[in-house]
Amino acid sequence: MRRLLALLILAAVAGGPTAEAAKPRIAMIPKGTSHVFWKTVEAGAREAAAELDVDLVWKGPLKENDRGQQIAIVEQFVTEGVSAIALAPLDAAALRRPVAMAGQRKIPVVIFDSALQGEAGKDFVSLVATDNRRGGELGGARLADLLDGKGRVVLLRYQVGSASTDDREAGFSAGVATRPGIEVISDNRYSGATAGEAKTAALNMLDTLKKADGIFCPNESSTFGMLLALRQHNLAGKVKFVGFDTSPALIEALRKGEIDALVAQDPRTMGRQAVTAAVKHLRGEAVEPVIDTGAAVVTRDNVDSPDIQKILQLP
Repeated sequence: MRRLLALLILAAVAGGPTAEAAKPRIAMIPKGTSHVFWKTVEAGAREAAAELDVDLVWKGPLKENDRGQQIAIVEQFVTEGVSAIALAPLDAAALRRPVAMAGQRKIPVVIFDSALQGEAGKDFVSLVATDNRRGGELGGARLADLLDGKGRVVLLRYQVGSASTDDREAGFSAGVATRPGIEVISDNRYSGATAGEAKTAALNMLDTLKKADGIFCPNESSTFGMLLALRQHNLAGKVKFVGFDTSPALIEALRKGEIDALVAQDPRTMGRQAVTAAVKHLRGEAVEPVIDTGAAVVTRDNVDSPDIQKILQLP
């Protein structure tokens, strides 16, 4: 009897890891891990993973400028042989090689948030993202409307190589270019990867900001850093300000009148859709090569509406 019991215990112990290993394991690699945006993406991704019965491993660089660390994380998961990878590339070109390496190992990759050089549906499974150029156009149009179609504006860019913000900046520039009364007086400064760096960059162009009637920033950290700089010099609320992305601090500033509008993505849906696309591919189901997760302009007038509140769900 004791021998039989021991054999049953050994079988259970041996069978545990085997059963667990049969469960698909998806590695999800964001650009960074500190911003509210990424925490909300993770919340959506974990919801999808629980519903679809897959294991999700969430791991990314601490700062959104550490390309080397992100490449190393991708390579780590390729070596481990995960079932699939979902990646938000810090650099559209630099991450091509590790994604190709995953492909050589038959590990499918879903790109989310920010584009990768290559063809969606061929070089990687799908691109799950906001239509970032359209989002930038929405921001530019809103700022131009706030200025009644005339005035001097500043674009504080984010970071070289970031495809998502490159598209937003291009969309903003295209949007204001259709308004002949709008003059862009600065569009060649970069904020850097953190709100602290963005604040410093904004302070370094303070003389230009004092001449501006309007400002546009293309992501959470650049928007918050600009807000801090404007507050420091008593300019918040005195210049029209449109940002991109949302967080509790940015929504509070919107309500107070320090920010006039925010272009909001839907990060929770993005996380859910990225995991869902990876699982569908693993199950042999068709996946759209490009999945647009949507965007909306948030203002003081609509921030409490049901549609906007659904987008603003925080983790």
